[in-house]
Amino acid sequence: MFIRLICSALLMAGALALAPIGTAQAAGGDGIVKFKSAYSMPETIERMKKDIAAKGIKFFDEIDQSKLAADAGITLLPSTLLVFGNPPLGTLFITSDPDAGLDWPVRLLVYQDAKGNVWVAYTDFAWIARRHGITNRKKEFKMASEVISSITSTVRK
Repeated sequence: MFIRLICSALLMAGALALAPIGTAQAAGGDGIVKFKSAYSMPETIERMKKDIAAKGIKFFDEIDQSKLAADAGITLLPSTLLVFGNPPLGTLFITSDPDAGLDWPVRLLVYQDAKGNVWVAYTDFAWIARRHGITNRKKEFKMASEVISSITSTVRK
């Protein structure tokens, strides 16, 4: 149970500690971490969902944005948002700053570009900490960074 909480914490937490060397880093000042997947859309999504479940992290939703667009009469390349996290950990950030609730639970975006490349994007946890001025949760943000790196490593090219 404690290991589960820690792993889940990593996801919900964010991360003041930067991702390990060799992993994607947020580009520019927008806080977005983005990398190309080695797999198709369905396999990318399934691999990460499987890893989320194996870590005991709560999976909240899978939102097929391209289907929502199609239902509205709009053409959108494949785009799916995965929403997951650990409420006992994520709510710790919200106790530091209620506005942090805008960034929790964790969201991973999986989308395909016009060339057929599949991309994974998420908000850098260190950026989230800075955005909300959260300085009293460094250990939890570090853990979250490690967990998101682990989950996304299952599909990283």
